[in-house]
Amino acid sequence: PQGIGSPSVYHAVIVIFLEFFAWGLLTAPTLVVLHETFPKHTFLMNGLIQGVKGLLSFLSAPLIGALSDVWGRKSFLLLTVFFTCAPIPLMKISPWWYFAVISVSGVFAVTFSVVFAYVADITQEHERSMAYGLVSATFAASLVTSPAIGAYLGRVYGDSLVVVLATAIALLDICFILVAVPESLPEKMRPASWGAPISWEQADPFASLKKVGQDSVVLLICITVFLSYLPEAGQYSSFFLYLRQIMGFSSESVAAFIAVLGILSIIAQTIVLSLLMRSIGNKNTILLGLGFQILQLAWYGFGSEPWMMWAAGAVAAMSSITFPAVSALVSRTADADQQGVVQGMITGIRGLCNGLGPALYGFIFYIFHVELNELPMPESPSGGSVVTQYHLQQNSIIPGPPFLFGACSVLLALLVALFIPEHTNLSVRSSNWKKHCGSHGHPHSPQAPGEAKEPLLQDTNV
Repeated sequence: PQGIGSPSVYHAVIVIFLEFFAWGLLTAPTLVVLHETFPKHTFLMNGLIQGVKGLLSFLSAPLIGALSDVWGRKSFLLLTVFFTCAPIPLMKISPWWYFAVISVSGVFAVTFSVVFAYVADITQEHERSMAYGLVSATFAASLVTSPAIGAYLGRVYGDSLVVVLATAIALLDICFILVAVPESLPEKMRPASWGAPISWEQADPFASLKKVGQDSVVLLICITVFLSYLPEAGQYSSFFLYLRQIMGFSSESVAAFIAVLGILSIIAQTIVLSLLMRSIGNKNTILLGLGFQILQLAWYGFGSEPWMMWAAGAVAAMSSITFPAVSALVSRTADADQQGVVQGMITGIRGLCNGLGPALYGFIFYIFHVELNELPMPESPSGGSVVTQYHLQQNSIIPGPPFLFGACSVLLALLVALFIPEHTNLSVRSSNWKKHCGSHGHPHSPQAPGEAKEPLLQDTNV
């Protein structure tokens, strides 16, 4: 097979690290270019750009996953990385084209789905969770380090060098896939021709969501995930812009915030999560995570000083235990042949939130007139930036309205989660799903059909 050596998890890890390291370098320059390009409706336009990208990713992920089952993983790794990184050099060439291409690139911004499928091809079932954890940890590590490096290089040498460096790393990633990454899907598992049929059910992004109401426990879990992840997705899309332009954080402070929050989240999702699951149980861990998320969002909403943002960030790290706890609850209570179906529902809902959340946050910022009427100015004699002082004079009661909306949404999620039983058997009536998997699964696959499809349903936002 083309590539260096036999397929391994380390090939997937390097692909993920290089892609997200390149984008992490651009964290600070993107915030500046976004405000300069859309000075009047910065938050609204940011929400629309990220919302369109998220919705396109949600719609295209099942199709790309199904096609990679037929045509192989390597070609789709190349395709997704190329189109995801295509906007990077446009940042300095044409900001308008940069944001337009970012929106459209959502169609191919599903590298994680293909990477998880790649890992599933080359690992046994008992090795898979550790391999997924390694991929996710690599993603987190790239985002912990790269924003700080990008902010430093931008301050010392200018943003142009950062864009050139990010473009070079993206090209290195593409070359690595072309030269070094071997195909993981065995030839015997692929049809002889590229004309193999792909059914609509395989490519239908709403296929898993249609089964949500067929079991009351599944319905409760899915409503909880939707109400808690909708504000989280919106927060991810706009929070660093909010810190930079409204709270007066410098580029270095934003990068440090990302790094500290990333490290605390990794600790929370490993050591703290395991201790809580053993001591207070699965359901109570979910409730505790939702409680931390409510506190964090309320603090972001009412916070008007930088130290409040740092304190709320520490709470945000603890709230990151919610989704792993939900996934664990599902995996423990669902039947073996239902794992892919139920996980697919949850991941589908999160994908939908990745599109709706950013647009909703941008719209709420717009409704409450949280806008930037002037460019960030140098520090004033009293210590804060002019933008920060202007903003707080205009919105002294509620500095961040969308975060308060998010806190209310998570409160509803907490009330719904109270009714989820601690121990139960999830039984989704999925005869059509099983029949479909059986008719389109690979005859030589060593895995059951549901297991073969499960990695393609993993969350693409980690």
